[in-house]
Amino acid sequence: MIVIVSGFIGAVLGGLKAKKRKGTGADMLQYAAGYGIAFALVGMMVAIAIDRLVV
Repeated sequence: MIVIVSGFIGAVLGGLKAKKRKGTGADMLQYAAGYGIAFALVGMMVAIAIDRLVV
């Protein structure tokens, strides 16, 4: 759940950043994909850390 939510938040933030920089639609998609993947990876690390600490 953490991975999905963090990936979605990253995609939204990436799209907004590209839009703020006056990017085209392709730019917004690329930023959204990049930020989404990066945030999902961080979310996965957090989920693994929580699992290791709790169990």
